[in-house]
Amino acid sequence: MTAATLVGLMSIPALAVLYGGLVQKKWAMNTVLMVFVTFGLTLIVWVLWAYKMGFGTPLVHFGSVNVLGDPRTILGANALEGQASIPLVDPAMPGYTASSSGAILNSGFRLPGSSIEYFQFVFAAITPILFIGSVLGRVSFKAWMVFVPLWITFAYAVNAFLLWGGGYWASKGALDFSGGYVIHLAAGVSGFTSAAIIGPRLKRDREKAVPNNLMFVAVGAGILWLGWNGFNGGDPYFAGSDAGAAIVNTNLATAVAMMVWILMDMFLSPDKKPTFLGALNGLICGLVGITPAAGYVNGLGAIIIGVVCSAVVWVAWYTLPKYVWPFNKVDDALGVIYTHGIAGLFGGLLVGILADPNVIEYPASSASGTSVEGAGWIWGHHPHQLLVQFLAALTIIIWDAFITTVIWMFIKYVLRIKLRLTDEQLEIGDVAIHGEEAYPIEEVLTSKLSVTATAEASPTTEEPITEDSVSVED
Repeated sequence: MTAATLVGLMSIPALAVLYGGLVQKKWAMNTVLMVFVTFGLTLIVWVLWAYKMGFGTPLVHFGSVNVLGDPRTILGANALEGQASIPLVDPAMPGYTASSSGAILNSGFRLPGSSIEYFQFVFAAITPILFIGSVLGRVSFKAWMVFVPLWITFAYAVNAFLLWGGGYWASKGALDFSGGYVIHLAAGVSGFTSAAIIGPRLKRDREKAVPNNLMFVAVGAGILWLGWNGFNGGDPYFAGSDAGAAIVNTNLATAVAMMVWILMDMFLSPDKKPTFLGALNGLICGLVGITPAAGYVNGLGAIIIGVVCSAVVWVAWYTLPKYVWPFNKVDDALGVIYTHGIAGLFGGLLVGILADPNVIEYPASSASGTSVEGAGWIWGHHPHQLLVQFLAALTIIIWDAFITTVIWMFIKYVLRIKLRLTDEQLEIGDVAIHGEEAYPIEEVLTSKLSVTATAEASPTTEEPITEDSVSVED
């Protein structure tokens, strides 16, 4: 529950203030509200049906290929206080025991179901929150409220079951320790697809995309970094050596990635200057890149991941939007496809190369007789693991791009909800959509009140005073 709370803090307030500080001030409250609403909507969907779709008993399968769990609620007393169980994963857990008849005597999880249910919820919630960054400054708030429950149901739950719930790619040995594929690659692909479908921001907003509060961004980035201790440290489900190793690896890869980006900015960028926004991009690349690998690699592997993911994304950041289709045609507002999509992809692929078989996630259980760890190519193993990692990533990319497109088309053509705000609303921002703003200027409000009072008190004035006749510097 402590790890889950740290992960929850990565969404609210971390990403709320980080994204809210990165956008123009006219979009600050829209951004913050979208983050909070996404968090709440995901929890409601999660307890009603989505958790069991990702971590329950197989429902949809083709022969021996399991692709989705049975949607059930987790509202009952047994779901909350009974022993945790993920049916297809249980046999790999230390302490798992079954009778000679096959009846499960102990699932291996030494904690109540509610702990895992809530822990997995905060992972689900942060995924659509991450790719809010792709569609800021134009997506309809009403359309987003419909999109989130559908995406959690048909995209996230499928991804989670395939890789974490014991589904097809889990059975094939694909390794995604804490969400490099399920969360970050999915967020990058779905965000980029959403941005392409919804369309770009106003041209003026794209040209003057100035952050409104870098100090808020710094606060969000700091909470995000330390919150990642719960993200990767909580994923073994046990407080133990692998959790500790995952936390050290997480922070090491992040520190290295941040410094790589800063150095590349200093020596290779057009301005040759270190920037905080560059450091932010670097540290996110490190956090994302190490996520699928944290409990499978040693410290040297963590350093390599930090260097590679940051360097690759830096090059992509400065080249793809200028020269390569479709990146030069899609307005991904905060570059989620780069810092999450590309970094998550490379982090997952590097697991197939760097995973150290001496870094043990779970000791051998009585059921399986083998420990759970990763074995990468550089350790003298067959490159089969790299192939599995690639194919699992390809599945996520294809499915998420497809289902995200279907959901947006359903909202647009079946529900008849416009996906993009009107140009008039885009010109104004928060006040037009929510009737509030992050930084109200007292002088402006006072002037507007004075204008109204004067007009009402002077009905015989030849030229009535209107708001348009008052010039107030914004």
